Amino acid sequence: MNPASQSSLRLLLSRAVLAAAALLLAITAAHAADRPNIVLVITDDQGFGPVGRHGNSWLRTPNMDALHDSSVRFTRFLVSPTCAPTRSALMTGRHPFKNGITHTINERERMALGASTLPQALKKAGYQSGIFGKWHLGDEDAYQPAARGFDEVFIHGAGGIGQFYDNSCADAPKNTYFDPVIRHNGKFVKTRGFCTDVFFTAALGWIKERSSKSEPFFAYIASNAPHSPYNAPEANKKRFTDLGFKPGPAGFYGMIENIDENVGRLMAKLAEWRLMTNTVVIFMSDNGSAGDGLGRGALGSIGAGSAMEAWNAGMKGTKNSVEEGGVRVPFFVRWDGHFKPGRDIDRIAAHIDIFPTLAELTGAALPANQVEGRSLLPLIRDARAAAAWKDRMLFDHVGRWPIGAEPNAHQWKDYCVRNQRYRLVNGALFDMQEDPGQAKDVAEKHPEVVAELKSAYDRFWKESRPMMVNEGVPMSKTRPYWVAYEKQVAEGGIPEWKPPAP
Repeated sequence: MNPASQSSLRLLLSRAVLAAAALLLAITAAHAADRPNIVLVITDDQGFGPVGRHGNSWLRTPNMDALHDSSVRFTRFLVSPTCAPTRSALMTGRHPFKNGITHTINERERMALGASTLPQALKKAGYQSGIFGKWHLGDEDAYQPAARGFDEVFIHGAGGIGQFYDNSCADAPKNTYFDPVIRHNGKFVKTRGFCTDVFFTAALGWIKERSSKSEPFFAYIASNAPHSPYNAPEANKKRFTDLGFKPGPAGFYGMIENIDENVGRLMAKLAEWRLMTNTVVIFMSDNGSAGDGLGRGALGSIGAGSAMEAWNAGMKGTKNSVEEGGVRVPFFVRWDGHFKPGRDIDRIAAHIDIFPTLAELTGAALPANQVEGRSLLPLIRDARAAAAWKDRMLFDHVGRWPIGAEPNAHQWKDYCVRNQRYRLVNGALFDMQEDPGQAKDVAEKHPEVVAELKSAYDRFWKESRPMMVNEGVPMSKTRPYWVAYEKQVAEGGIPEWKPPAP
């Protein structure tokens, strides 16, 4: 081949390569446009009742209310009675006991290392994932978010800021809700401000930075508020103390109103950055409300008279309970231009459904032989799908049996089975359609229902027991966060965190 022909061939090949590259970019961009970003906000101990739209008469949550109005809402969304179990079910799509999580402490809050997580699945689908706030699925390095699929990690330790126990579950020493020390991608930093404000600021900075990239993202914003201790910014707390609320309830509800302000800030920024049409926003809580306990429990009455009794939407039970009030939470899903807003779905749904729902939405592959939940997309996309939606049973158990106890001895204590109509709680049966407040036990009227639910629960337990891998393990002799913190102090100290530009 003469030189001229060679030159022409090289030019043609070059043009062909450029054309193929352009086509690949176009296909990639089109595929990315079909895969929305995900922002999931999960609050700690808020529950269903403390939302203005759910009937609370003294709580002001205009931004949660606006999100409620612009979302598809699951009115019977069920989780676990406490926080770490719910978070593990969200991350894996299966019951917490099958992740080894039967408590929130005592090494039983550690998510089994063999479990595949939602961020790991999303990573394979081309997503970047960030966590901001509470993890609570293990403080040892192998259990930390960076080892479970997250690319950006900005968290506190243990189950709450400042918590520590005589084992591995412990946050940075002497930490507080104001100006907390946070672990950012493996290094501790000193932040300034109230913890919820800090977590949302960090998340917004990361979202803004990710929005300029070609890869879609998953932002998991997990506030530790309104978990105890009930410390709220003074401006949020003062409104309640001025109404006559006692300090604990004033702090609890003040933290919720502060969360609401941050939800408003989040939604405003997503709109400003033109992300609303390619971003799914989810709002939920991790277990039933601690608020009713504030009204009638250890902290005594809320104050200001009977008009200020805690609101729990007429449900029986609160956090740490398998009654409806202990496991029912808000679940709002918004995607502008894709999901028709302002619609309620009454089919029972659960934390185990989040993984398969987001996997279908993003094109991520589900791990083999793990996910027990269902994708909720058929219900979200088409109201008519509810008519053909097959009923199922969901199982809950408080767990939390004493250290060293044999779990089988607690199988029939603090358990429940829920299908669309009935809730079986420790042998008592409630018709949730006719009696949502669980006032009347109808077990004697429906022995066949009781037998069916008990049999299903027994099968569930026998499947779960071998997977409770944290039972009987020795307690860690060290607190990994404390060890890492002290090492960093000795090697140079804890630097000030520089918040991202708004």
